[in-house]
Amino acid sequence: MKIVTDCAADMPSEELERQGITQAPLFIQFPEGEICSSDITADEFYDRLEAMHPVIPTTAQPSGGIFASMYQKIAREDKDILSLHVSSGLSGTVNAAQIGGEQVSSQARVTVWDTLTLSGGERFQVLAASHLSKSGWTLQAIKDKLAQIRSKTEVIYTLDTLDYLARGGRIGRVKALAGSLLHLKPVIHVEHSDGKYSTVATARTLSKSLAAMAEHLQGMFSDLPVWVTVLHGRIADKAEQLAEILSEKLNVARSEVLRISPVLGVHTGPGIVGASVVPIGLMKGLVES
Repeated sequence: MKIVTDCAADMPSEELERQGITQAPLFIQFPEGEICSSDITADEFYDRLEAMHPVIPTTAQPSGGIFASMYQKIAREDKDILSLHVSSGLSGTVNAAQIGGEQVSSQARVTVWDTLTLSGGERFQVLAASHLSKSGWTLQAIKDKLAQIRSKTEVIYTLDTLDYLARGGRIGRVKALAGSLLHLKPVIHVEHSDGKYSTVATARTLSKSLAAMAEHLQGMFSDLPVWVTVLHGRIADKAEQLAEILSEKLNVARSEVLRISPVLGVHTGPGIVGASVVPIGLMKGLVES
């Protein structure tokens, strides 16, 4: 079985290559033309984003035809494909993948999985699926494990401004904070029920938002050993600060700091920092140390 995901999973290129995972493109549409998110570095992207402010680019998922072409190519090697994608509550990518799978149903057996999350939370599920497929697990057993991981993973972040989220139309249930309250630093998480954003706290400064995130996560996980992935746009100092706070508040068994992909940065701006957290017991033995 082959694994497919998209660049909203924030997986480093070397990790994709090592795991043998195919990444579907997500596109950023600048006024001067469209580029694939994976073809631009985070810093190059944020330079362009800040230069064009207050205008922002738009994003687009792959078409069903792009997915169909990708699946056809993969099917030459393995006809069983598990395609895991960014939350259907935030993107149409899952729908496009399903359309692509239907188009090649005579050539490949494509199963599309809605991770109901994004970024590091999506990455946890992709890594698990990759390992389990190589270990010979049945498709149903893999889906059962992914459902467990999905239900127990928390993805949470804060922003130095809601401006990008509001301009990109992705503000959703966070809209109550818009308008005159744009100066607040919201703490936003991905709802487990539908994979959409909602606000769990607000603060006046980023440092206070980091503390609020840690308190929220501590309330969820308590002393349970966890895997923590801290992610940021272009505020490495705040990412390190969050990692340090979480190491004090949580029972961190494994941690890392990664960058958020440009396609997600379109809707957040450079001033984003957050974390994806999963009980490491659910991931034990699924990925290399």
